[in-house]
Amino acid sequence: MAELFVISTGLLLALLLAWGIRTLPCERWQIVAAVPARKSCPSTWQGINYTYYGLFTATAQALAVALFFVLLRAIGVPATSILLVAFLLLALCLPASRLIARLVEKKPYTFTVGGAAFVGILAAPLIITFANGLLPLPLPPLPLTPTLAAMAIAYLWGEGLGRLACLSFGCCYGKPLRRCHPALQRLFARHATVFSGQTKKAAYEGGLAGEPLVPVQAMSCVVLTAGALAGLHLYLNGAYRLTIVLLITFSQLWRFASETLRADHRGEGRISAYQLMGLAAVVYIWLLTLLLPDEPRQPDDILAGLASLWHPGAIVFFQALWWLVFIATGRSRVTRSTLAFEVVHDHV
Repeated sequence: MAELFVISTGLLLALLLAWGIRTLPCERWQIVAAVPARKSCPSTWQGINYTYYGLFTATAQALAVALFFVLLRAIGVPATSILLVAFLLLALCLPASRLIARLVEKKPYTFTVGGAAFVGILAAPLIITFANGLLPLPLPPLPLTPTLAAMAIAYLWGEGLGRLACLSFGCCYGKPLRRCHPALQRLFARHATVFSGQTKKAAYEGGLAGEPLVPVQAMSCVVLTAGALAGLHLYLNGAYRLTIVLLITFSQLWRFASETLRADHRGEGRISAYQLMGLAAVVYIWLLTLLLPDEPRQPDDILAGLASLWHPGAIVFFQALWWLVFIATGRSRVTRSTLAFEVVHDHV
């Protein structure tokens, strides 16, 4: 059953990524809704734009937390304990994604997954320990090593899916192929990312609308979700410590390498602060695994984990999380809209 779960999940991911990588760079996949906010003149309204960036980010976050929930429920961890530690981690990482971007990139209206991931990796053991101290006595404490392993899988899953948001908004874009080495030009010629529309970030920041770019977001989607699937297989076979060190090392080294292919602003210096954070996270996780208890494999029941998603408390939690992330990340502060309304008299 565990192998069937991994394979079926991989097939669904492959279908979603194939559609998203091909479709989302198009202009129409940036704004999902425009909401009238105030009148700008007697016949028009100024609108607030909500983006597919927020929709895909919220979906990726909710699915990542849902996977974290399923994996820990599959080894018998109480639902209350899982939701508590998920809430504490998100309460730290969501504000950190904006604060670190502001410090590094000097931009108030942007987010950074790399900075949020770095904070989450450093703080995860402390958050688990803190959550165990808050749990009421009848509940057993969260097992440290399996919980960290489930977090690592959920992180790669969430970031891999979240790169679809970057494709829709045009951020985190790659270098123009014409400026790359001929070998890279030949490698990516048939798979380049081309953004259309002047409101894509690659257009208004980099002037790269219609330009074939290194498909760095698409590669991140594939690489990180493939890593999450490999970690899922290891986790369900009880290799918790290997899951942690392999997935965090793999993801952060990919961050370091992939940023050399990006053309968007990443702060000052040839090596960005996010690349340094990634390397520091690798060193930290290797030292941490030396101290982690070598906990025996827990008997898992992936069907029980999946069934627990239908609990009313879990459903409300994931819905609330989705809306919170969508409102926080989906409202566009770098685009605006003008709306006009009229009556269709032929239909009255």
